Amino acid sequence: MATDWLGNVVSINCGQTLGVYQGEVSSVDHASQTISLKQPYHNGTKCPVSEVTFSAMDIKELKFLDIQNTVNKPGCGQGAARGPSLTSAGQRGQSNRTTRPPVTSSSTHSDIPPITILHRAPTGSSKSRGGTQATPKKNSVRNGSTSGLARSKDDECFGGGTEEDLDTDFDFEGNLALFDKAATFSQIDRTGSNDSRMQPHSTQVKQQPLSYRHDENILEGKPVIYRQITVPQHGGKEYCTDSGLVVPSVTYEFHQHLLATAERWGLTLERRLEMIGVCSSQMALTLLGGPNRLTPKNVHQRPTVVLLCGPHLQGAQGISCGRHLANHGVEVILFLPNFVKVQEAVTSEVNLYSRTSGKQVASIKDLPASPVDLLINCLDCHEKPLLREKPWYQSAAEWANQNRAPVLSIDPPVGEQPQTVEAKWTLSLGLPLPLAEVDSRVYLCDIGIPKLVFQEVGIRYLSPFGCKFVIPLHRA
Repeated sequence: MATDWLGNVVSINCGQTLGVYQGEVSSVDHASQTISLKQPYHNGTKCPVSEVTFSAMDIKELKFLDIQNTVNKPGCGQGAARGPSLTSAGQRGQSNRTTRPPVTSSSTHSDIPPITILHRAPTGSSKSRGGTQATPKKNSVRNGSTSGLARSKDDECFGGGTEEDLDTDFDFEGNLALFDKAATFSQIDRTGSNDSRMQPHSTQVKQQPLSYRHDENILEGKPVIYRQITVPQHGGKEYCTDSGLVVPSVTYEFHQHLLATAERWGLTLERRLEMIGVCSSQMALTLLGGPNRLTPKNVHQRPTVVLLCGPHLQGAQGISCGRHLANHGVEVILFLPNFVKVQEAVTSEVNLYSRTSGKQVASIKDLPASPVDLLINCLDCHEKPLLREKPWYQSAAEWANQNRAPVLSIDPPVGEQPQTVEAKWTLSLGLPLPLAEVDSRVYLCDIGIPKLVFQEVGIRYLSPFGCKFVIPLHRA
């Protein structure tokens, strides 16, 4: 009987210590309870020795990988026709070994590399996978029960083994190298019936970029023109928006001419003051923290803003801003000295401001000594540069510089002299003026001048504001 198993390809599992061996059976010794394999493989690697002998005590499991040689051997008689027994080598030497069904393979050569065996469930488990269902079990009927017959039918239907090596990786690079894309497309273009349709398709594939950004339009559009505003009297400096649009500066005289033309068409001073107050207050609210600061839960820590205004048009613009800030729950303190004569716009804005919850003081002593959240500077005037020499102006500027609060300057005058109050932000109106080179960040607000008014004074204008009323400008 021992000679019946010679030449079979088997897999011997010797546990975690010795590992798994695979090879062709060369000898079986019943007396010493040993089995020898020639041309063995150890854990998938060919052994340096030509033959390995195993004792039955070391064998945990034995599986047949190839039994075709035994079946085709002449002179095997009925034993060869029936095929090998389902018992493992461990059961032959020891009675307490568990029966393991063999796993068949299509390979017949003894020099083939070892076949990777699928992982098996623990001994005795009814949920074995892969090779445990390769050979159908024998039909057995115990005590008239048909459970054995039902299991046999299930094994015949679902118990087929697999011949695929699941541990072998697919060679993507090697298979991709076999495909010549250029030759294939050229052959399609030559042999295709619609050559006129296929050739444009192949050229489009070559010309298309590999990928697009999330904000990139794949449709072809008109080229972007970044210089959409041109002025007849250039102020000498240029700015650009976040999107790259160029915004030139204008001289103060030309800026006044633009405002006068807009006023003639109905953009009165009152409308302009209201628009400036809304835009500047919106910017101030953003600088104060916006919705993160002005919420119903923060009633106990409302931001405080101090307005420093003079008796001129710039002062009226600051008072309009303070009125809108007070309407939004900001604690506003207005500094405006007592003057005998002020402009009518200042008087009307003070009357409106007095109807809010904001405070008004005329002396520096009444201003808070501790730093405030924001300071808005409207002390300077374009037409009256000598106001800087007044005592009230100098005392207000000194208090602002000592308070250490961030400063927002609205419509500051143009000049080479440095600003008395250092501003962190500067807000220009309509079109920027050529401001001095300082560290202040320049912003531009829309005051509602129509496009045809710009054209009337000789400006080619396309609004750079987009969806906003206040935009940042960067020095070009």
